[in-house]
Amino acid sequence: MFVMDTWQYFVHRYMHQNMFLYRHIHSQHHKLVVPYAIGALYNHPLEGLLLDTFGGAISFLISGMTARTAVIFFCFAVIKTVDDHCGLWLPGNIFHIFFQNNTAYHDVHHQLQGLKYNYSQPFFSIWDRILGTHMPYNLVMRRDGGFEARPLKD
Repeated sequence: MFVMDTWQYFVHRYMHQNMFLYRHIHSQHHKLVVPYAIGALYNHPLEGLLLDTFGGAISFLISGMTARTAVIFFCFAVIKTVDDHCGLWLPGNIFHIFFQNNTAYHDVHHQLQGLKYNYSQPFFSIWDRILGTHMPYNLVMRRDGGFEARPLKD
C-alpha cells in the first residue's frame, strides 16, 4: 500500500503541476467535477499506464508479493478507488471507517478550489500531510438530504 501510494501521489501531483501533462492527459479525468464511481477509471490511456500499470508493477516487484496476493491486492485497490470516486458518503462504509483518504477526501480534490490539494490515492493521506497538499474539509448536510464535502477556508 505504501509503495502504491507513494508512486501515485508523486505522479498524480506532477500531472497537476506540469501544464502540458495536465492539459493533454490528466484534465480528461478532471472533466468530472462531480465524481461518480466508474469515473475513477475515466482516464487518458497514458495516465492509466503511468499511474495504474507502472504503479502496480512497481508495487508488485518491490513488495515481493505472490501472484495470488497481487490479485487480491489489486482488486482491493480498484474497489477502493471506485469507492473514492462514487460521491456517496454511506453509513457503515468500511472504507470510510478505516481510511482517512475516502470519498469526501477525494471529492475535495475534484472541486475547483481543491485541484492543488489532496493528491493522495488510493489508501492513505500521508504524503499530502507531509508535503503540505492536504486540504481539510467538513461534511455538510444538504438541504435535500445527503452530505457535501466542503473545503475549510483559511
